[in-house]
Amino acid sequence: MVFVTGATGILGRVIVLELLKRGKNVRAAKRPSSNLDEVRHSYTFYTENPDDFFNKIEWIDVDFDDINSLQDALKGVEEVYHTAAKVGFNPKDNKEMYHTNVKGTENLLFACDGSDVKKFLFVSSIAVLDLFNENGELDETSDFNPKEEHSAYAISKHLAEMEVWRASAEGLNTVIVNPGMIIGSGSWGNSSGDIFPTLEKHSFTFSGGTSYADVRDVAKISVELMEKNIFGERFIIISENKRYAELAKKVRKELGLKEAKVLSYFQLKLGVVANMLFGWLIPGLRMVTRSNVEAISRMKVVSNKKIKERLEYEFIPLEETIDFHLKNYINDKKLKK
Repeated sequence: MVFVTGATGILGRVIVLELLKRGKNVRAAKRPSSNLDEVRHSYTFYTENPDDFFNKIEWIDVDFDDINSLQDALKGVEEVYHTAAKVGFNPKDNKEMYHTNVKGTENLLFACDGSDVKKFLFVSSIAVLDLFNENGELDETSDFNPKEEHSAYAISKHLAEMEVWRASAEGLNTVIVNPGMIIGSGSWGNSSGDIFPTLEKHSFTFSGGTSYADVRDVAKISVELMEKNIFGERFIIISENKRYAELAKKVRKELGLKEAKVLSYFQLKLGVVANMLFGWLIPGLRMVTRSNVEAISRMKVVSNKKIKERLEYEFIPLEETIDFHLKNYINDKKLKK
């Protein structure tokens, strides 16, 4: 039996599907309020037999604050994929982010101790990578630098990684994957599923950029690492590095919208000052923090060399990724009309 946390999320659901395609029995964690119909619908994008696969899932409500609940969920489980996380860049989410990402991981690993779990994969983020290699790129050796400015999300993922490495030192077979910004279908407006709605809603973008990964690549690589028993390492999962403005231009053109205006670093710094002065009065300004401005104004090149060589893996081109998932987004919008 395989246990997947965050199974209703944009990545977790595809990892579940990938495992099912490989004949695995899957127990999937959800909240009591989770929309399983939305998950079932999203499977229509990834397979011709969505109901067949969806009906094989053993869904279970899990309370990550309750060790007994976690231990019950792990009964008979030998492999864990921990994808559950809180993603956010609003300061109001900081406490919840720490609690979900750090304490949730700590509690899950504690529940694994003494269970049948033999393999544990943790989904982290490229946000924890800081120090550049000799080629001026971020890679798996790029350690977290506590002296740099970080978002609360990056800090929470770093601390969660520390819990995983601690469990690894104590004998659990663990592997960490660090995806870039994941592009997938479904869960529109939530976490990684907010990419297209955000680019549609806002007529502005930023001067920096980031690294992207197709959810199908992240799911396949995660499962292959576990199947090949590759442990005690981290692997970056990204297909391409791209500036926000380039991505916004393509998406907004497909949506029939005018090109987004690029906000300069100076304009964003003014926003930080405005946040300091008026953030208490205007909630929207609270997002304009120094760490957020730095993150969206720079372009860090991330290397995917290690995973490509280790698994001889060929990534889905970013343009193909956008075409596929944007088409699904547009079709879903039509269904709601």
